[in-house]
This record gives sequence, C-alpha cells and structure tokens, in this order.
Amino acid sequence: MQISNNSVVSIAYTLTNDEGQVIDTSAGGAPLVYLHGAQNIIPGLENALVGKQIGDKLKVTVAAGEGYGEYRADLVQVVPKHLFAGVDTIEVGMQFHAQTDYGMQVVTIAAVEGDEITVDGNHPLAGQTLHFDVEIVEIRAASQEELEHGHVHGEGGHHH
Repeated sequence: MQISNNSVVSIAYTLTNDEGQVIDTSAGGAPLVYLHGAQNIIPGLENALVGKQIGDKLKVTVAAGEGYGEYRADLVQVVPKHLFAGVDTIEVGMQFHAQTDYGMQVVTIAAVEGDEITVDGNHPLAGQTLHFDVEIVEIRAASQEELEHGHVHGEGGHHH
C-alpha cells in the first residue's frame, strides 16, 4: 500500500534544524500517526510522503514556506503588562492563548521590560528550514469516522 489521501500513516522521525540540533523526535516513543491529506502535518513533509511505502526511509528538507511559514515581524508587538492580570510571574518563553486580529492564537513572551511585554505570534519554528529523517512504519485506510473528523482515532490519534 502506498501513502495517498485518506491513508492513516505512522512515521518514525527526527526533526533537526540547519545546525543539526534535534528539535523533535519520535525515538524512544510511539511513532507519529496522522491522516494523510487532512493537513494534520506541515505541507512540505506531507507532499514528500506521497507514494511512499512501509519501510521506506527518506530525508526531507522543508523550506519555511512549506513548514511553519515565514517569520512575520507584524506578529510581534509590545503590550502593557496589565493585559496579563492574574498572572503572577511573566517570563520569556511562556506561552498564552490570545485573541488577535487573526483569531485565537498562541503567543510566546519574547521580552519583559518593566510594564512592557513583547509577545510573538509566530510559530516557534517559523522562518526555519526543517530537516526530517523519516521512516514509514505503517499505512492503513482511514475509517469513515476518521475521514469525517479529519484526524486519526485510537493509538496515536486524538480519541482514546
């Protein structure tokens, strides 16, 4: 069976940046399970897996535009500390859900300077070239329920 739309695919992977630092890996844990064609993973990786079979191993380089997007300076802004009422300590690296002009999104605290907090709405991997080392572990047809919900159920999926 080859990977195509509506396939449930299990992959073992290691993700590194341009410097070779490991950003994420499934090593030592369960493989990543996703519904192919449902935009469950970044486009550059999904496109590279089309037609692959169980046991295939490949290295995939994904440019920022096909990954988490280009870094956008307009998603960085300085906001007053009072917007974080009820939060005792605000530290660089903390993440919050915020209502923005683009809807609800996760923002990361980039700087804290007195009563001014710099928040960054970019994905932490935006603007980066991503390098995946992937092995196809399993491929199966998606169930009707998985197709209707747009994601995998059961082992490695969303509903347990």
